[in-house]
Amino acid sequence: MVRQDSRLFLRSTYPADIFPAFSSAVCLTNEASCGCCLMQRQMSRMEAFFNLSISELAFSVALNDTRRCLGPFREDSTIKYQSVFLNLGDGYSTTTGVFTVPRSGVYVLALTIYSDAGSPGALLAACARLRNNGRLLATASENNTQDQEDSSSHVLAVQLQAGDKVDMQLPAGCYLCDDRSHYNTFTGFMLYSTD
Repeated sequence: MVRQDSRLFLRSTYPADIFPAFSSAVCLTNEASCGCCLMQRQMSRMEAFFNLSISELAFSVALNDTRRCLGPFREDSTIKYQSVFLNLGDGYSTTTGVFTVPRSGVYVLALTIYSDAGSPGALLAACARLRNNGRLLATASENNTQDQEDSSSHVLAVQLQAGDKVDMQLPAGCYLCDDRSHYNTFTGFMLYSTD
């Protein structure tokens, strides 16, 4: 929402029920800044429409920043992404590899996996599972053995409840390789609130 302590803003043309604090506000700077006022007004309108606070509801992480492979393991394991691009609201934990949903709503979740067998002709299996509270949402895998590199991406919209635990799982026998190019990523953000 627009901050009341700002010195710019609004010659509001919107109804007082949408912007009660700003219905009589006037742009307090020169005319050149009114474009900024219009942009702020539109952002506030969108925020009110979607009933959310954008600043609390997004994360984007990558596997790591150094050349390293994860797996293969004999048992399924949670992927703990260590390179954090964005963690607004601190919902993602690098310690557990889990995103704890801060607010009920419809979220977009995106994942990309990549693996490199290291040499031509070597076998590999790049795969991972996206889960919510231990329940499978999607599986990303490529195990075609036609070249030394494999990758897969998914983007989906899901309804999540506050407190849900979303994570990525590395199935037994699979592995992922990454470096500072960040080939393996996991991202989530809220489209709109349902609470």
